[in-house]
Amino acid sequence: MSLERPDSVDDGAGERTPDELEALLGDLVVDRDDHLNAPGFVIRPDTVQETLSILKEQAGYDHLSVVSAQEYENRYESIYHLKKFDDPTQEVSVVVPADKDDPVSESAEPVFRTADWHEREAYDLIGIEYDDHPDLRRILLPETWQGHPLSMDYDQDRPQIASLPEHANPLQEHHKDAESDTMFLNIGPHHPATHGVLHLKTVLDGEQVVDVEPDIGYLHRSEEQMAQSGTYRHQIMPYPDRWDYISAGLLNEWAYARAAEDLADIEVPEYAQVIRTMGAEMCRIAAHMLALATFALDINGDFTATFMYAINDRERVQNLLEDLTGQRLMFNYFRLGGVVWDLPEPRDEFFSKTRDFLDHLPESVEEYHNLITSNEIFQMRTIDTGILPPEVAKNYGATGPVARGSGVDYDLRRDDPYGYYDELDWDVITEDGCDNFSRLLVRMREVEESAKIIEQCVDLLEDWPEDERNIQANVPRTLRPDDDTEIYRAVEGAKGELGIYIRADGTDKPARFKIRSPCFSNLQTLPEMANGEYIPDVVAALGSLDIVLGEVDR
Repeated sequence: MSLERPDSVDDGAGERTPDELEALLGDLVVDRDDHLNAPGFVIRPDTVQETLSILKEQAGYDHLSVVSAQEYENRYESIYHLKKFDDPTQEVSVVVPADKDDPVSESAEPVFRTADWHEREAYDLIGIEYDDHPDLRRILLPETWQGHPLSMDYDQDRPQIASLPEHANPLQEHHKDAESDTMFLNIGPHHPATHGVLHLKTVLDGEQVVDVEPDIGYLHRSEEQMAQSGTYRHQIMPYPDRWDYISAGLLNEWAYARAAEDLADIEVPEYAQVIRTMGAEMCRIAAHMLALATFALDINGDFTATFMYAINDRERVQNLLEDLTGQRLMFNYFRLGGVVWDLPEPRDEFFSKTRDFLDHLPESVEEYHNLITSNEIFQMRTIDTGILPPEVAKNYGATGPVARGSGVDYDLRRDDPYGYYDELDWDVITEDGCDNFSRLLVRMREVEESAKIIEQCVDLLEDWPEDERNIQANVPRTLRPDDDTEIYRAVEGAKGELGIYIRADGTDKPARFKIRSPCFSNLQTLPEMANGEYIPDVVAALGSLDIVLGEVDR
């Protein structure tokens, strides 16, 4: 087994009981709240920074996973979901109610930089204002939008006018003198290097980037609200495939399945867990192959060789996933309690095709190293560019290959085990370069680890007794979790921590469904990587993040 942390860091606090945490926070706690995954502490809206600082610095909760917010009949509420990078099974929820008539709460941004975008989204969609926030503006909707779409009094029939304001240089007027020469530059939203409809508001001083601001929201599709309109049992599962729509379908489905199954206390059969694990790692390889292909295209424009080679290997994985699920992208293969059907028949043919792909993979990876990582131009463009120090990555809530490329040893498959991962032999990959090159190396090495996992799953499935191939638990036709039951669960997606927060209201549909997109938090780090660099380095840094705007915007 290779699932133990090689150099586990003790934060000095150890694991504390909920009562010990309450004693540590003292008078800051005004009430307790029960969440299925974590103890919840209710605090006053003017004590957010003090509370989070104590939990971060004295109790070791250094990872703000997500901020979820909602409106009730008598209050607004923000929930800060905290974990530890060293042990994400230790979780705390900080619940912050705000006045119904004046929904103002203190911002967490001075404590956790990642709260910047999360609180802006809560303000944009729900209407909670965060005092002391450095830049409290809408993030998905235009500034001219009237009302907040997730508030109870929102009038969806109200006419809206989305103006097109001129972009102003956020630093100073365009000018040229002996000391500086500033210029405002739009990159995107329609540009081949933005990997979707992303607009980068960029300010140059000469040829150096002095400020870059990602402008998102062009692909917002109300995925959370559509999930809130569907039933747990049947109607939500088709949606996750469409978040990261390009290659992470089963990983997305697993995020919802894990949250809903824990919410409804559903135990998945072991056989189905092995199938899920195999399918998820196939999706991870497909996602990393696409990241590799597009990154090479961004850096040295290599379409004929690298891009097409990687896409060819991705197609091989897609063929296996099509055999398994019947679809190539929108799989809809997971079900609460298991999977929709067993492996394709004849089983031996499926196993043979899978092993053929795995046998071919090492040669392909060696080719990619020859074409890319050994390429002098590629090295010059990526080594020591897009630097993201580990503590900065943590502060922004970066996860997945972006964080592991900065030496952050964090992987939920090992650190918060689910599926069949803790029964298999594989390694968590990290690189210490903290640059664009390291993030690529992590993905390439993770492809090899995924292959190891798939091979072990195939070995298990080949020998599994026929009369024990149980693909689904006995799940009630209608699920109605108890009123005010709350849970946050996450899986290790191809791009990082993909989490789901659900609040139940006693019906067969969620009262609140919040998606924690790894791309959303990872994209926040772009200014840290890009400022002081040149325009080509911004393109390289953006490509190294491997974002999908459908998941960023949701």
